[in-house]
Amino acid sequence: MKKVGIVGWRGMVGSVLLDRMFAEGDFAKIDPVFFSTSQAGQDGPTFDGKTFTLQDANDIKALSACDMIISCQGGDYTKAVHATLRENWDGYWIDAASTLRMEEGSVIVLDPVNRPVIDKAVTDGVKDFIGGNCTVSLALMGVGALFREDMVEWMSAMTYQAASGGGARHMKELLTQMDLIGKKSAPLMDGNILELDKTIGELLAANELPSENFGVPLALNLIPWIDSPLENGQTREEWKAQSETNKILGRESNPVPIDGTCVRVGVLRSHSQALTIKLKKPADIPAIERMLSEYSEWTEFVPNEVEVTRQKLNPRYVSGTLKVTVGRVRKMNLGDEYINVFTSGDQLLWGAAEPLRRMMNILL
Repeated sequence: MKKVGIVGWRGMVGSVLLDRMFAEGDFAKIDPVFFSTSQAGQDGPTFDGKTFTLQDANDIKALSACDMIISCQGGDYTKAVHATLRENWDGYWIDAASTLRMEEGSVIVLDPVNRPVIDKAVTDGVKDFIGGNCTVSLALMGVGALFREDMVEWMSAMTYQAASGGGARHMKELLTQMDLIGKKSAPLMDGNILELDKTIGELLAANELPSENFGVPLALNLIPWIDSPLENGQTREEWKAQSETNKILGRESNPVPIDGTCVRVGVLRSHSQALTIKLKKPADIPAIERMLSEYSEWTEFVPNEVEVTRQKLNPRYVSGTLKVTVGRVRKMNLGDEYINVFTSGDQLLWGAAEPLRRMMNILL
């Protein structure tokens, strides 16, 4: 069996990855080695009657003994060990962090969308396979059929990104804020609505809610800024839409222009996106709906009808599942070649852990 090292398995993405690997029986196919940056020598996970002792994630020799390494530890870890490890190691590196995504020698993995690109890379001897940005991956899982048929002239993505995009601490902070708001509002619920509104408004404005991670309250609020600023006015999260989409599709030399605004909203888990797509030429809506609904076994088309949209085109429906819903498909007033689409998918599954697990299986 191939020896597969797993780093960052305790974090949010790592925990989801292990859960999926257990569910799919992946551990029966590999000889797993669990690494830790802070608890080497201690007991790690226990399964099949065996407790695994944690290895030092900074020990290059121990890492080099693996045929494959899956890292969910984050970008700082990748920066610290990857280059040194590569000096004398020719194994496969599979990473959730963004550090290596745009490197010339790496491939961004999302196999339902770019399996031919992945297969060619494996044949060509590529060793670094990197999970993509969550919103990019989820958008392509939703509307990848249109890119596959080369129908898209450009796309604008307005995202509604959950607290889970920041990690476990951000999720807990949102829930703490909601709990405090609930306790503050409970005594006022039978009173005047204006008094209730004023009280909660003052609570938010006073910055009394714990906001160490988000910087401001996210509960009952939104933050139209994710990641660091770039000189052109974009955030880095917004920059990733065009750069990563085109790399996933293997069309860096002929990129599709993509831009938009990334917004953090008070949702615990799963991202949604409103997409404006300019087609190269007009297409019938029924034909587009058929293409989207048949794209993959995980893409669930939602008709542009009120009740089914309320039920399925949202984080509540997709969270904790591999379903990516796509709906609100219609022509826009902008012109016959403009269409509106809305998608929703679990940021921690297709947006993070699942492509890594599937890439491991492709290599196996």
